[in-house]
Amino acid sequence: MTKTAIFAARQNEPCPECGAELVIRSGRHGPFLGCSQYPECQYIRPLKAQADGHIVKVLEGQTCPKCQATLVLRQGRYGMFIGCGNYPECDHTEVIDKPDETSIACPQCGQGKLLQRKSRYGKVFHSCDRYPACQFALNFKPIAGECAYCHYPLLMEKRTAKGPTLFCASKLCGKPVVTTE
Repeated sequence: MTKTAIFAARQNEPCPECGAELVIRSGRHGPFLGCSQYPECQYIRPLKAQADGHIVKVLEGQTCPKCQATLVLRQGRYGMFIGCGNYPECDHTEVIDKPDETSIACPQCGQGKLLQRKSRYGKVFHSCDRYPACQFALNFKPIAGECAYCHYPLLMEKRTAKGPTLFCASKLCGKPVVTTE
């Protein structure tokens, strides 16, 4: 199941079916315009790239905080992002898909929280929000808990043939956690 997220403010364009405002959404096949009254109104329209291939849509009514130029939706090598229309003079950019933050503290630095991120190849991993100061990364889903063997403050959930199993997230331990249920 894919998650559809609203990543830009409402557009100044009415829905042709119900009259509500359209919003930019991100889906499995890329960005699209959808009705803000979803699921009651299911109108969608794909966003097409313009002739230059980089600017997808001008975001009317949204201005750059650095130079007050109009913000635009752009297609980059790592996906969609919001950038200043005055590029290259102004280099302001905004992340569209904000990483999902967990409430689990980073076991390496103890100051940051773990975020769910995607690599450039599409693989999901979890890392500290203080990157590059803290370079902790985990390829499996983090679970708050303590290892019974080494007392490491983080567990991870791996999918095995027997189903999801909890393991110690420490690289030195890595033992499966025995649950007594």
